[in-house]
Amino acid sequence: MTVDMEAVILEVLSKLAPGKSASSEEVARAASPERWQRLTGHVRATARGLARQGKIVVTRHGKPADPENFKGVYRLRMPLDGDPKFAAPTPEGPEE
Repeated sequence: MTVDMEAVILEVLSKLAPGKSASSEEVARAASPERWQRLTGHVRATARGLARQGKIVVTRHGKPADPENFKGVYRLRMPLDGDPKFAAPTPEGPEE
């Protein structure tokens, strides 16, 4: 079974009231109620990409977290006015 995790995350979050968040477990269960535990890594990786694009916000302890550096328990929500913007990483190459 192939899961479009980006679509699942956005669908779950779009159903929440502004400012409310969902756990990675809630998102994984929405994608596959029987095999959700196998999807938690996929949720994290996809959430990181969506957060880099500014489509969602990763939170820790109720505050926006840098999508490149968050660890441990986290939640996801849609962006709110005033949320910090985290710059996408730039590829590192040889200096010219």
